[in-house]
Amino acid sequence: MIIRRAFYHWQFIAAGALPLWLLIGSSIFGSGAWAVLGIFFGAILIGLGLLLVALVVYARKEVRETRAVSYADVGVLALWHALIIAIPFSTDAAGWLSVLVIIGGFAVFWFAVWELFDTARRRVLAMVDLVEQQAHGQSAPAGAQHPLPNRPRPRETKPAPNFGRGAKPEVIVIEEKRDRL
Repeated sequence: MIIRRAFYHWQFIAAGALPLWLLIGSSIFGSGAWAVLGIFFGAILIGLGLLLVALVVYARKEVRETRAVSYADVGVLALWHALIIAIPFSTDAAGWLSVLVIIGGFAVFWFAVWELFDTARRRVLAMVDLVEQQAHGQSAPAGAQHPLPNRPRPRETKPAPNFGRGAKPEVIVIEEKRDRL
């Protein structure tokens, strides 16, 4: 849990720290002036990509509530961040590493979007199951219903008399009169 929470906080810090590392590290480890200029523009795009991925991950309710990312998020973010950190160390392989960072960025972004939609789908299915259970007269699972704050609770009402019919009719018949001309 500590690693997951650390990555939760790190993903926002990384949006500024990793592009800064690209600039400082590439100038320290012997890149030329034109290479540093190219890395500057790449660092801006990588920073925006890191921020975008962090916001998509943050959009998940479980992440906001627990203030921890999932283990899958830890894995893909660690790999992507390691690739970004490795770029300034090797000027010979910086081109290939840059391509891997770009491909990894797209992969991480779509992975985060997929996780967002998957968790939203599971929450919607749980809500549909709850509505179906309540429609069939079953009680909701324990802890599933929380009264909303600052809203009055509905008053208890007596059930309508059924006049000898079953309490739960299977078919509803609505009679309609048609006016004849």
